[in-house]
Amino acid sequence: MLSKIKALKSKPKEEGQYLVGLDIGTEYVKALVTQVADGKIEVIGVGRAHQAYNDMQAGAIADIGAVVTNCDKALNQAEEQAGISVRTAVIGIAGELVKGTTITVRCHRKNPTKALDIRELEQIIKLVQERAEKKARNQIAMELGGKDLEIRLINSALVSIMIDSYPVTNPIGFQGKEVVVQLYTAFAPLIHIGAIEKVAQELDLDLLAVAAEPFAVSRSVIGDDQNATMSAILMDVGGGTTDIAVINDGGVQGTKMFGIGGRAYTRSVERALDVSFEEAEDLKLSLSTNKISKSDRTKVEDALARTARVWASGVELALDEFSTLDHLPNRILLCGGGSSLDLLFDELQNSDWYKKLPFTKKPIIHHIQPDQVVGIIDKTNDVKDHTLITALGLLRVGMDTIQQLDDTTTSSIKQKIDRMLQV
Repeated sequence: MLSKIKALKSKPKEEGQYLVGLDIGTEYVKALVTQVADGKIEVIGVGRAHQAYNDMQAGAIADIGAVVTNCDKALNQAEEQAGISVRTAVIGIAGELVKGTTITVRCHRKNPTKALDIRELEQIIKLVQERAEKKARNQIAMELGGKDLEIRLINSALVSIMIDSYPVTNPIGFQGKEVVVQLYTAFAPLIHIGAIEKVAQELDLDLLAVAAEPFAVSRSVIGDDQNATMSAILMDVGGGTTDIAVINDGGVQGTKMFGIGGRAYTRSVERALDVSFEEAEDLKLSLSTNKISKSDRTKVEDALARTARVWASGVELALDEFSTLDHLPNRILLCGGGSSLDLLFDELQNSDWYKKLPFTKKPIIHHIQPDQVVGIIDKTNDVKDHTLITALGLLRVGMDTIQQLDDTTTSSIKQKIDRMLQV
């Protein structure tokens, strides 16, 4: 992948003006073809393709050949609308074994009177990433009963830097004894990344970046403001997993994923009514259209309510792991097709699932709307709701990567640090 990024950097600028965001979800593949110009992203093509039941497993690719076929359908649809063929892509990665966390490392300097320079900062960030990798590897091994998997860093973002307890945005030139760096990192098993790279290869795509999907969603709402102070909990409810990102004062504190999504609700209906998975999906969807008998409605609602309570418990357990925060943000922003289920929204809004967590008040629940995504303009009028937010977030990660590759002469310390973190 690094060679492909270098190749992209060496191409004439006009060839780098188009980008596709590919969200390979459990239920649907979503493709957004875009044109990048003047620091803005314009969506000019939208495509979707349905995935079969066995194509994905808990948010990860299970059948590479089938997923390639589905991605090809979505890409062809988007490219036909856009009137162009795009080769540069950002692809999302999800699943319970994708580990994203913010780690804090304290470095005691041997010479506190020496001004901090860029080389020393590079060494500190490398140390933080090494410790984060060890932590992620241990987490995955523990969940797999001691099995050690090869993992790879996929995303990294600076949260904060403090020198002798003093917060700084540009640490270069400061003196001090103790440097405290907070860094968000996301790691994924090599087998999952390899499957995504194979999909890209089969589709003849240049893979610009692989992004942890909850990180991509957070990028969609944070934008480019270096002084952003946004705090929120982001929940991407897909077909197979729920991905959670916590943003505090404009920085990603961490991401969590657990294996309950829209298909878990369908399976609960399947079991309760003893019908096929396809029939259960139709019954679930018919609640919102009122095309369901009264007796079936009661059974379906009871089955969904039980699953919603289990899902809310999963949310509670995931958020309970953010123990380093004094309190959790009071805004919860939802996206993903699974969050379209009214009962799920009601469970978050009306139950007391949050009371054991460090909220200062009852959280407010909203869906993320496409017009809230910073720096992206929809020219197709087909990006209408929260189901495409993850794909939009992938495009933001792509824009970040392109800007870091192009802007090699900047004096901005923020951009220099971003290049250090570039995967």
